[in-house]
Amino acid sequence: MPELVTSWGLLGVTALLAYLLGSVPFGVVITRAMGLGDLRKIGSGNIGATNVLRTGNKAAAAATLVLDGAKGAVAVLLARALVGAEDAAQTAALAAFVGHLYPVWLGFRGGKGVATFLGTLIALAWPVGLAACATWLVGAALTRISSAAALISAAVTPLWLWAFGQGQMLILVIVLTILIYIRHAANLARIKAGTEPKIGQKKG
Repeated sequence: MPELVTSWGLLGVTALLAYLLGSVPFGVVITRAMGLGDLRKIGSGNIGATNVLRTGNKAAAAATLVLDGAKGAVAVLLARALVGAEDAAQTAALAAFVGHLYPVWLGFRGGKGVATFLGTLIALAWPVGLAACATWLVGAALTRISSAAALISAAVTPLWLWAFGQGQMLILVIVLTILIYIRHAANLARIKAGTEPKIGQKKG
């Protein structure tokens, strides 16, 4: 982990603001704005890009993917620019991620964090982030299952940290990966049962 050089008070403010940014449910906002209905009542009910794709609107899904990733990246970049320390940047990454998973605006019932995970990685250390994105793409191409690709990407990311000399991010990535696996518990059960929907397949 990075050296702790920022005051606890400033880290607390950073975490709060990053959490609120991460809590913005872009999937819900976009689907409503485009007249696609309440995303929480569509498919799996998840607020992420994969479920938005189940509406049949690829543009809405792409916008959700980009914005969910961007909110994590922006939180990190703002913390780094305004506070000027990596401990603040990693604090912002964790808080934005938690905000997406447990958004205050939706009664703490949010998404599964994959896009936000990738966005924060790109902002923290872009080679690691791009490698994680590439891992997701390979996993998706091989399995045709978004959740499986996400789980593979998260699990492999610590190896990318080692490859690119970013060991100071290991604790953060382990925490994020554990949260991703917790949020994907139901997906793991469906993968084992062979009932997990393929990418682009409508559910329910």
